[in-house]
Amino acid sequence: MSKPDVDIVTFGCRLNAYESEVIRKRATEDGLTDAVVFNTCAVTGEAVRQARQAIRKARRERPGAKLIVTGCAAQIDPAAFAGMTEVDLVLGNAEKSQAGAYKPLAPDAEPVRVRVNDIMSVRETAGHLIDGLKDRARAFVEVQNGCDHRCTFCVIPYGRGNSRSAAAGEVVEQVRRLAAQGYQEVVLTGVDVTSWGADLPGQPTLGQLVSRILKLVPELPRLRLSSIDAAEIDPDLMRCLAEEPRLMPYLHLSLQAGDDMILKRMKRRHSRADALRLVREVRAVRPDTAFGADLIAGFPTETEEMFANTLALVEEADLAFLHVFPFSPRPGTPAARMPQLPRQVVKERAARLRQAGEAALQRHLDRQVGRTLSALVERDGVARAEDFTEIAFDGGAPVGGVVALQVTGHDGKRVLAQLRVLEAAE
Repeated sequence: MSKPDVDIVTFGCRLNAYESEVIRKRATEDGLTDAVVFNTCAVTGEAVRQARQAIRKARRERPGAKLIVTGCAAQIDPAAFAGMTEVDLVLGNAEKSQAGAYKPLAPDAEPVRVRVNDIMSVRETAGHLIDGLKDRARAFVEVQNGCDHRCTFCVIPYGRGNSRSAAAGEVVEQVRRLAAQGYQEVVLTGVDVTSWGADLPGQPTLGQLVSRILKLVPELPRLRLSSIDAAEIDPDLMRCLAEEPRLMPYLHLSLQAGDDMILKRMKRRHSRADALRLVREVRAVRPDTAFGADLIAGFPTETEEMFANTLALVEEADLAFLHVFPFSPRPGTPAARMPQLPRQVVKERAARLRQAGEAALQRHLDRQVGRTLSALVERDGVARAEDFTEIAFDGGAPVGGVVALQVTGHDGKRVLAQLRVLEAAE
């Protein structure tokens, strides 16, 4: 008779998705059975609400299972989850990847419902590197964790701790293992990826790490970066974008706003002009680069004129993909103490910003029609171009393979294409 399953429920960012596979590996090693592990997100109040709702639903559906809560929301407010009668165990962000974290307690041991230590005391990362992600076409490598910046709206540093980098040699070795397993694309991920190396001897840059990976792992066809900070793109990274075709031409920028006063009140480190300058400089050396961005609507004190500056930035920067967040005050942050906008205004501005994002995506998709794109097959009939454009295509191709696709049109959300060749694209 097979043992009851362990399910991992993931909320939030790509880093959480990566770490959920670490959790899966640790839980298997520790012999955990009949359990649900919730890897939570704290970036918005809605993310926390969804996690609590999922926990209650899981208890109704699996009354005998052990429910374990971890991730950023659990790290920041463990008492709130420990106070839920449905929850058996709360683990911190550092504890969730440790060997033995999911082992059953000895019969005579006193039950411990909360194991959450001070995240600011954590100094290491990547002690739990894993080889790939379950059921995914691409692999993620955590090169950095934590954040040293204190944006006024953000609680993530209190869930992730201070910035810390994985050693370059360890990263290169993992990328080499993943390429040997047949992965065609590896994504470098972290909380603040562009700060990689600042805490390492000699303070190497992210661009130097990228260059080293591409040089030492020539068998890897595609290397991609996750979300980056517009204030921290170094000259080596710019050179890699210009000279290394295996570095994918897509940058997702953590912009948050397009108005200088709001950026200042957010305590961001770039201005509106800085963001536009970066986009121009990247396109000058890599014209095929597409840009995505995180943008917050309805930040405290935001006037209609300030919001209009953010709205205009979408077209001025020719952004292709937007992640729009209605402002959500997080307890304990400076922004939560600023004069708040009515919720209806926040929702209305978020809707307008999403409409601008839809129009921006339409412009981007229009430009793809008639092109032949090299794309990574994510699942049957769906692939992702080098610039992160989603492609629906006819014809069979193996998941995880790179193929050439002829774009025939689009449906407003993704391009439509025909498979040109069955072998891997050049």
